[in-house]
Amino acid sequence: MAKSIIQDYEEEPWCYVCGSTDWLHSHHCIEGSGRRVMSEKYGLKLLLCMEHHTGKYGVHNGNHELARELQELAQRKFEETHTREEFRKEFGLSFL
Repeated sequence: MAKSIIQDYEEEPWCYVCGSTDWLHSHHCIEGSGRRVMSEKYGLKLLLCMEHHTGKYGVHNGNHELARELQELAQRKFEETHTREEFRKEFGLSFL
């Protein structure tokens, strides 16, 4: 398991969106068609509380705006050490 390149939560885990420390879930920012595995490989993940992960305001419950924001963030972090073309090659798409 690769360490997140987006959020340093090893010592003090917290929700990336609201800062809550309750009911935390690991969220892979880029998903679908094997992309979750690639997100893990490159550390494109962060912690979300249950509400922002699968709850009423969750990325997996119709909050497309938040999901897109996190996808763009993940791509920007990836592009700090890789090119956009490499992102497209690895993930088959671009959010930027």
